Amino acid sequence: MTSSLLSAAPAGRRQLDHAIPPLLRPLMRAYVLGYASAVAPRLLTLVLQAVTRRAANNKDAADVTRPHDSSLLSSLQRILRGGLELQRFPTFCAALVGGTTLLEVLLGKALNSLARGRQLSAVTQKRLLRWLSAFISSWLSLRLLQSKESDAFSETITVNSGSPPEARRETIRYAGRTLDLTLFASTRALDVIVGELWARRKQRQVAAGRWTQVESLISKLADPSIFAASCALIMWAWFYTPSRLPKAYTKWISSAAAVDARLIEALRRCRTGELRYGQETGQGPLLQSMCADYEWPPEWGDPVKTIPFPCEIVHLGCGPSCEYHALSRFCRSFRWAMATYLPLNLAARKKDLRGLRIALSSAARSSSFLAAFIALFYYSVCLARTRIGPHLLGRDVQTRQAIDGGICVGCGCFMCGWSIVIEKAARRKDMALFVAPRALATLLPRRYPLDKQWRETLAFAFSTAVVFTCVRENRQRVRGVLGRILGSVLEA
Repeated sequence: MTSSLLSAAPAGRRQLDHAIPPLLRPLMRAYVLGYASAVAPRLLTLVLQAVTRRAANNKDAADVTRPHDSSLLSSLQRILRGGLELQRFPTFCAALVGGTTLLEVLLGKALNSLARGRQLSAVTQKRLLRWLSAFISSWLSLRLLQSKESDAFSETITVNSGSPPEARRETIRYAGRTLDLTLFASTRALDVIVGELWARRKQRQVAAGRWTQVESLISKLADPSIFAASCALIMWAWFYTPSRLPKAYTKWISSAAAVDARLIEALRRCRTGELRYGQETGQGPLLQSMCADYEWPPEWGDPVKTIPFPCEIVHLGCGPSCEYHALSRFCRSFRWAMATYLPLNLAARKKDLRGLRIALSSAARSSSFLAAFIALFYYSVCLARTRIGPHLLGRDVQTRQAIDGGICVGCGCFMCGWSIVIEKAARRKDMALFVAPRALATLLPRRYPLDKQWRETLAFAFSTAVVFTCVRENRQRVRGVLGRILGSVLEA
């Protein structure tokens, strides 16, 4: 969205730039883009909710229009005003970008004096100045975001103290509210550093005539591997520890998966040991209720009688064939994805025959990727449960318990992300760098003690300084949309 905003009206942007002093232009661009990215998605959600509500109450519109219009207006005002608050994302963006450019000017004279005594080269001096300016502004701007209190990151407890002990209420604040932002910056900095080191290695190897096919293959598989590994962590968390994912993320994955929650719960209980094959632990009613709904034999849901439960339960009414179920999942998911991707692509293209052809091709490719992602997950589960797993690992009760206790889900998590090879190479890098910080977030606590927050702030400041310095010197090294956006925002 932000990249399209940058290229949508170049003439208007030039006019705006001429009206603003050059030193303040990066600050203003950052604030406008930050405000748009913070407010636009919430406005779109509000409009879609209003349209859905009106359609649902179309028969009785006279009775519901006025209160809904009033609620819509108040929500609109709240969203627009909220983006203007000091401790919000737009101000953070302005402080980050504007602080970097302004500090570079203010610190320039001090660094010049230091450079005379240290005999620093002009290039080293310039890099150090840029890095230091970005580091300081990153630290201060993140502290601005972290200073805003949030109910989700605070807890009120009862403390007994004194003699005799007296109960009193005490509020404890936790850190972690900006963790996603820090992980995003950290993964981008790591990508910049590793990418630069690999590019230098490639240059040396090519010059010496020692660049091998293995090294070329590593270059091609780097982004798909990052995406697949990240998706594996995310899907594992969705299955077993959904609290480690944002609620909106969990809701979207559940909608795409289209799976009966009782099946997921049964596999979770297999992992925790609540549901044990060959033992009566009182878990029969869980899957037996599915058997009743789908008109299957009730003994299929009894872990004492049926070891393991048939794959047909995983297929959710598609029949006993794992291959047919995978194909059915692909087709259904493709239709579901096209309903989302096609309108978006049509809206972003020119309204002519060529634009229609490009929109259809792009939507079909993205829909195929998502459909293959879902189908691969389900089919890999079946491969582990019935097609390959029992032949390699065994068919005894303990092995069946282990397969349904995590092995089958792990296979699905490992395989699904490789559907990224369907997408174009340019899309793979953006998608890999998009999911990587979200995958890392599943390995870290969402809340942690406030006295440890300086570590996160340091990581963010260091990482952002690396990325900003690289953008100023070699914009192409910061890959994907972010490099184009930052390069456009930071230019004078």
